[in-house]
Amino acid sequence: MKIRNRVTATSDMDGLPLNKRYWAILATALGVSMSVIDGTIANVALPSIANDLSISPTTSIWIVNAYQLALVISLLSFSSLGDIYGYRRIFITGVGIFTVTSLGCALSDSFWTLTIARALQGVGAAAITSVNTAILRIIYPRKFLGRGMGINALVVAVSIASGPSLAAAILSIGSWNWLFAINVPIGICTFIVASMFLPANPVKTIKRKFDMISALANALSFGLLIIALEGVAHKQNPTFIIIETIALLLIGYFFVRRQLTQEYPLLPVDLMKIPIFSLSIGSSICSFTGQMLAMISLPFFIQNTLGKSEVETGLLLTPWPLATMFMAPVAGRLVERIHAGLLGSIGMVLFATGLFLLAILPDNPANGDIVWRMMLCGAGFGIFQTPNNSTIISSAPTNRSGGASGMLGTARLVGQTLGATLVAMIFGLVHDNSTHFCLLLAGGFAITAGIISSLRLSQPRPLKEFK
Repeated sequence: MKIRNRVTATSDMDGLPLNKRYWAILATALGVSMSVIDGTIANVALPSIANDLSISPTTSIWIVNAYQLALVISLLSFSSLGDIYGYRRIFITGVGIFTVTSLGCALSDSFWTLTIARALQGVGAAAITSVNTAILRIIYPRKFLGRGMGINALVVAVSIASGPSLAAAILSIGSWNWLFAINVPIGICTFIVASMFLPANPVKTIKRKFDMISALANALSFGLLIIALEGVAHKQNPTFIIIETIALLLIGYFFVRRQLTQEYPLLPVDLMKIPIFSLSIGSSICSFTGQMLAMISLPFFIQNTLGKSEVETGLLLTPWPLATMFMAPVAGRLVERIHAGLLGSIGMVLFATGLFLLAILPDNPANGDIVWRMMLCGAGFGIFQTPNNSTIISSAPTNRSGGASGMLGTARLVGQTLGATLVAMIFGLVHDNSTHFCLLLAGGFAITAGIISSLRLSQPRPLKEFK
């Protein structure tokens, strides 16, 4: 590499020195929190954006979907590029793209310019997310890696849930454009800190070329999956949906077959052969699908049905991230003594209970009735997410950190995108009490995640590396 960072990670150095480690952690936390928050921060403002840009509520969901779709189709490719060219370089490039395109979102004055800017912003976020957990394996000493994964899981979980609360604070003093403009100064700071303190990974351990054919097949497979789902949601011509589905099956089959022949597959099918890894991925997809179903549909219910303002909506959603913030680090310590499968099941039962209770709210609920249900959802999700993410990373071999990191992010993004698509589908099919149906479906996904998590109890705990 011609470009050298100021901090170098070598095979004989177990993590970064403590003073430099703090700055590296700050860089990764800022980058990941920006990319994750922007997946949900626009949810609260969707009704206002729809009115401002003269589009329907169903169409406005594309502002969320464009971001998620770009993330999904490009994340595994960036993960592979990280293994080849270095995680640090990909992370910093992602921060730069994200910052510039955030400015583009803030300056958008039409649905199409905003949607295109959001898609490009999603590409930058994919670069950040794809290598984040792989970088943590270089930042932290082996004996503290579990703590690092716990902190990262906390940052991701809280960032996802805190988007509405942050949006409420910003919208109380400015228009929806500021939801994206705020990323510019934060992105610049992140770029500077990351350039100075992120360590380089020993890319010489993996000598291979980037598989462009697999990258294209990956993008087409995930893209066609989301487009087909969106076609159903928006009542597209059935002929187009059938064509998209057939193309998805053909390209997807070719993609998977190609990955089975690769030594370092873009889609890490080799890791999916590890039972506890694949079960953790499955439970992650279901949990994030349920969370996104609730997070997108609830603002419409609170504003349009209950008549609350944007600020009030954000405040009513705030107990969710607060409860997650409290329970995630607690779960991070509990997983050292209790199997992640059990913790995950308990967390998803609590999460599902909170969702079902939100679904049966009375016609004119008091704020307190909403708040304690939100807290139950957040607590359950926090108990589940930290142990689940730690299991995904720790169950993969160290030299497959990039693949594990990419799959962790892909599972989250597939779940979020599926959740957003299902909201659009339900909103298009059910005109009355649509949020009620979204919450019931979200509870069903949470229960499914809990069942999958319980299946991991038959597998040994992959935490030896953390001790």
